[in-house]
Amino acid sequence: MKPKLWSWLVFLIGFAYFALPLIGTLEFSLRKRRGEYSLDAYAWVFEDPQFRETFGYSVVMALLTIVFGMLLVVPTAYWVRLKYPRLRPLFEFITLLPLVIPPIVIVFGYIRLYNTSSFLPMTGTTFGTNMLLMFGYVTLSLPYMYRAVDTGLRTIDVRTLTEAAQSLGAGWVTIIGRIILPNVLIAVMSGAFVTFAIVIGEFVLAALLNRPAFGPYMQLIGANRAYEPAALAVIAFAITWFCIGLMQLASRMTPQSRAKRS
Repeated sequence: MKPKLWSWLVFLIGFAYFALPLIGTLEFSLRKRRGEYSLDAYAWVFEDPQFRETFGYSVVMALLTIVFGMLLVVPTAYWVRLKYPRLRPLFEFITLLPLVIPPIVIVFGYIRLYNTSSFLPMTGTTFGTNMLLMFGYVTLSLPYMYRAVDTGLRTIDVRTLTEAAQSLGAGWVTIIGRIILPNVLIAVMSGAFVTFAIVIGEFVLAALLNRPAFGPYMQLIGANRAYEPAALAVIAFAITWFCIGLMQLASRMTPQSRAKRS
């Protein structure tokens, strides 16, 4: 009985730690009209065209980051586990560097290397700056995406699957795309959830690269208004979790997930 009681106690403490600030933010966001609760702050946010523009931009960047990160990490983690298992500690160390190097250092490096006077002037165009921002997001999400994929690869026999596919004449693209990726798709989606949350709330890269992302917009609203930032935080939380829920639903609809449940 005691272990069960302690489990519930830890759960309630954790729930209170995460839920109470959100409840307080929600309650404060409803106080714009003095003496009564109202949705005035939410109406202002939804009517602001910058909200739709910046949130839509960040969602697109998040999806591009997830796709690019998946294309980068899945073949790399697969190749390391199959051919170079002794190099796994080195790759794990490399993927941990974004947790040690501040984002401001990364973005200043981008600006220094890719400004308009460099050999590759990516900051001179909107497309180039967007690409730099996406690469920065991929770098920030690399520790989470790599470990999620590596954990997924541990649950399958990579060598046996590869040898069986090769015996049937499959090439490397077919092996990775049609055999390895479906088997680690749930792990990839786990990394994608964290990546999505990072991109939606990221401020430093987007602000210094002067991109119309959601993080700088939230900071701007927070510096100039009182109740709208609280409403914006609640809306961002709800929409982010809704998008993550859709991604989770998509992952559960894969053939592998259905086979495991059956």
